[in-house]
Amino acid sequence: MTLTKEDIIKILDDKKITYEIVEHKPVFTIDEMLECNLPHPEQIAKNLFIRDDKKRKYYLITCLEDKKINLKEFRKEHETRPLTFASEEDLMAKMGLTRGAVTPLGILANEEKDVVVFMDKDYENKLMGIHPCDNTATVYVNCRDISKLIKNHGNEIHFVKM
Repeated sequence: MTLTKEDIIKILDDKKITYEIVEHKPVFTIDEMLECNLPHPEQIAKNLFIRDDKKRKYYLITCLEDKKINLKEFRKEHETRPLTFASEEDLMAKMGLTRGAVTPLGILANEEKDVVVFMDKDYENKLMGIHPCDNTATVYVNCRDISKLIKNHGNEIHFVKM
């Protein structure tokens, strides 16, 4: 399943979740996003879609954009198999997303509910800037609302220090 920006806005509206959306040129990296002079640049999220070396477990790591994620340390802390970035094919198959549009909202398209989400504890109960499954916009929404959507969808979510 693939969700569009319009699908995401409808979900947010139906759930009465407060948000702010900003349209911008297509962006594929955090640097390109920051060049858009978006509001709340300190709340922009970096999203990494990773998998284990056997392609059995998939993870979405969401953290503040200025944080560095060491996959070896992450593996040790969370007792996973060796980790690597998932392919664009895996991203499309698991969350219906394309490169540059990775977002925790993509979890809502994960029909198998097998992608585990690790969210930066620094976002807990704070505003986060993420794509609405489309890299031509950024939606600002409270992390607790995103967390609730993910949990209600049935995916596992953990808040961890990054």
